Amino acid sequence: MIILVGAILVGLVLALLAFMFTRDSLSKYDLPEGRRFSPADATAVAASAAAVKALNKRLRGASGPLEKMPWKQRILAMRETMDSFFSNSDIASQIIPVDAAGVPAEWVVAPGADSSRRFLYIHGGAFMAGSPKGYRVLTDKLSAITNSAVLAIDYRLMPENTRLACVEDCRTAYDWMLENGPQGPDADTLEFPTAVFVAGDSAGGNLTLVLLAWARDNQRRAPNAALALSPVTDSRYTSPSIRGNLNSDVILKPLAKRLAWVPGFMIGLAARFMAGHRASDPVVSPLLGDLAGLPPLLVLASDCEILRDDGRRYVNKAVEAGTDATLMLWDNVPHVWPIFYPDLPEAAEALEQVDGFFKRHS
Repeated sequence: MIILVGAILVGLVLALLAFMFTRDSLSKYDLPEGRRFSPADATAVAASAAAVKALNKRLRGASGPLEKMPWKQRILAMRETMDSFFSNSDIASQIIPVDAAGVPAEWVVAPGADSSRRFLYIHGGAFMAGSPKGYRVLTDKLSAITNSAVLAIDYRLMPENTRLACVEDCRTAYDWMLENGPQGPDADTLEFPTAVFVAGDSAGGNLTLVLLAWARDNQRRAPNAALALSPVTDSRYTSPSIRGNLNSDVILKPLAKRLAWVPGFMIGLAARFMAGHRASDPVVSPLLGDLAGLPPLLVLASDCEILRDDGRRYVNKAVEAGTDATLMLWDNVPHVWPIFYPDLPEAAEALEQVDGFFKRHS
């Protein structure tokens, strides 16, 4: 028993030392801050504040009850909330359900979109919630502005499945998309992709960045460009904004506030348990991998969200490695705010930047 207790104490000390060393080694990527966006004048400030206030009220109404639920019940309620939040929104795109080599998915094709241009979209939801249904406003818009067919995938979720199952489904769907369009297999339609894009938000942003490294290392066709909205890049959750922005992040606070008092190295151990995998492995923490030789990348984040520094650190490290990566920060908007188009003025502004980015890399 004494030996066992001693071994546990030694392990905790080593974990604490490892956490402290890693934190210091990554702090150099907290600067520069990236390009910032703020309302242009007093009228824009007032309009933005009113829109954010109305949205935050709606978000608190949807997420508030989750805080008092047991964990399993909370996950089920979160899934229902994410799928229904935009259920009354109108879209112009055609929705085509498909089986992407065993991964449930749907094509979202805007009127007149070129189906030889393919766009894989990976939804967020803390790896535990979300589906293509809840993202149709965004995927509809992405299809229109990139003139492409968007494949939105319904990857396997935790805790019923492992984190690596999420990763595997993204790889499978990407390979499938390279050979299949909305009309069927390219071998039949002779419509091989003329351009390929990948994007994701939050957890889906993490999976997007992991997919980029996998495609580079496994001789897959690289995307022309990629987009990550408020991505998780370090699954050990050590970035400064995890704690610094806890009270200002209206969306993620219900999930994260219980961790506020937990020491950082303990969060890392919990993250490993939740992921069913070593949290420092780049397959779940893309920030910790080799970021050289990746396609052009745009990262968007809110200055008041807890994942701000995950995106900042990833971009700064990628630029250091020679990758064409850009960080854009918006003031006083919720986590993954582009999904709230057209209700937030900043969502339209962000999508204008996304439009320009993809046009430059088509």
